[in-house]
Amino acid sequence: MTDEYKTISNKTGKGAYTEKRSKFLAFSHHVESLDKIKELLSQYKKDYYDARHICYAYILGADRKNFRANDDGEPSSTAGKPILGQINSNELTDILIVIVRYYGGINLGTGGLIVAYRTAAAAALADSKIEIRQIEVVVDFSFTYPMMNGVMHIIKEMQAKIVNQHFDNICDIKLRIRKSKADILRQKLAELNFE
Repeated sequence: MTDEYKTISNKTGKGAYTEKRSKFLAFSHHVESLDKIKELLSQYKKDYYDARHICYAYILGADRKNFRANDDGEPSSTAGKPILGQINSNELTDILIVIVRYYGGINLGTGGLIVAYRTAAAAALADSKIEIRQIEVVVDFSFTYPMMNGVMHIIKEMQAKIVNQHFDNICDIKLRIRKSKADILRQKLAELNFE
């Protein structure tokens, strides 16, 4: 089981492609929620209100199971699928690619459209910085105050990040750690109870 995934940085990647006077403007975004995707698409529809088509594809989540491709009125599978294909061939997730098309008056045919959308998406990705990120999980732990030094020692040793903490007679701590290390962290913390 791997606990890493590939995505792009927060910088918007930009690319363009022109074919028979049709212009294809491509943008790639790092996204982590459907709400952010909807917000970005709404903004593109406002900014490029005069464009003929605003097509897109996205994949969300480290497991890459939440995805969608949209042709926005182009012939079926000529826009969204080629965009999604570029995301898949780079094995990326948490990404949205939007392509704005200005029609040039000459039909490109299905083959021409597929090439245009694929090429524009590839150009936006070429302008993006690909990053490898770690899948992290949250571990909750409750303990008595005298166990504090032991708990803090394990947190430091395991390089866990403290997300939230509450210290009283009973202390609660919420930690974030790389998925592959989570079970080891839980085990070490549980063993403190028996020392």
